[in-house]
Amino acid sequence: MDDDRDDARSHLSTGSAGQDDALGDLALVHAVAEQGTGEAEDVLAALTLLRHIRDELAGWEPRLIEAARDAGVSWARIAPALGVASRQAAERRYLRVRPDGTTTSTGEQRVRAERDRRAGDKAVVRWARDNAVLLRRLAAAVSVVDDLDHDGQRSVDDVTTALGGADTADLLSPLTDAGPHLRDAHPDLADRITAVADQLDRARHDAGS
Repeated sequence: MDDDRDDARSHLSTGSAGQDDALGDLALVHAVAEQGTGEAEDVLAALTLLRHIRDELAGWEPRLIEAARDAGVSWARIAPALGVASRQAAERRYLRVRPDGTTTSTGEQRVRAERDRRAGDKAVVRWARDNAVLLRRLAAAVSVVDDLDHDGQRSVDDVTTALGGADTADLLSPLTDAGPHLRDAHPDLADRITAVADQLDRARHDAGS
């Protein structure tokens, strides 16, 4: 029901005509957030609107992905726009966010899904430790990059920090996050990260099959 959304919108609109959509609601939420402190009812109304905005945005992503695919855009090109490192990761994200027309699953399905997830996680960690030399060489190459923007350099710093750790598996997430930032200036490194991501996808898939 959207009654609480309408109530929250009316409460924060202060009598002025506003946009009855996510953009207008976002402006109202932003105004409250910028105040830092405010009336309790204002903050609660902003949180209510934010929940509805989040739900609405969640519906936009699969529609935009479908529009891109309909326009002939490959999964490999979609991946950086989604902030993931490989076409397989982009496909997985789409499958995760698309509406499937159901809101429940059976207990058996949930147990199987959780079992497969854990098996996949273990397979990924095992692959990372078995390929420690490859991953550390890649991470070392990424760690010396110093010509990216602020967000890109922060991702490189995360790789450098993980490189100092004892567990090679801790490199996986920072490397994946750094991949899209490296795509333009260092495509060779981005391709190597994508190749690692593909290997991880295969390891995870094999563990669940």
